[in-house]
Amino acid sequence: MGVKFGLVSYKFINNDIEYNISQIEKAIKEKNGVNMLCFGEAFLQGFDAFNWNYNHDKDVAITQSSKTMKRLEKLSLDNKVDLGIGYLEKEEDKLYSSYAIIIEGKLKYNYRRISKGWKDYTKTDFHYKEVNKVFNFNYKGLDIAIALCGDLWDYSEKFKAKDLLLWPIYVNFSLKQWQKLEREYVIQAFKVANQALMINSLSDDPKSYGGSFYFKKGNILQKLDYDQEGILIVEV
Repeated sequence: MGVKFGLVSYKFINNDIEYNISQIEKAIKEKNGVNMLCFGEAFLQGFDAFNWNYNHDKDVAITQSSKTMKRLEKLSLDNKVDLGIGYLEKEEDKLYSSYAIIIEGKLKYNYRRISKGWKDYTKTDFHYKEVNKVFNFNYKGLDIAIALCGDLWDYSEKFKAKDLLLWPIYVNFSLKQWQKLEREYVIQAFKVANQALMINSLSDDPKSYGGSFYFKKGNILQKLDYDQEGILIVEV
């Protein structure tokens, strides 16, 4: 038996954590025996939740020890499902685009984005940060690398995994653009690992068509149709 992942392409609403957590709860109800549910980049608050005014954004971001994170940990524990969730993180006076891996009700791994494309860097100051450290983690015997969206375009040489790449993204390409770009994402992921899981969320403003994918050896093995909510079940 392999490890079962649920790649969740659901809609988020910017700056509506309650709605977005209700979407996480909805996915948990549909979990279909998966080991881990994986959401897209910055799903918790919404990718465009920041307005690049620090006094606003510091209250949008959450810490690793916040009540909101504890709530997500409890959802994992109570429902016996592990979670991968993109969120906007605060540590002291610094803000990050991060990805939480919650295992058995505990925030076990916290990945911070290394590329700057998540922010409007013409407006941001020293509070908005990237890191230069990447890491792999072991999950049920799988060696897994995490990259957030543009990390793999700007710094693909930093990533390598024996088994699997986990690639949460948020992009709002048109359907016509996706037709051209799908193949480029497959090729980019194959540089890192033989198998990759890519998760994109839906949104109304701006319009994102979502889509989730399972790549294997440079091919798309499974995909979720664009412009519809769903969970792609992948066994690795």
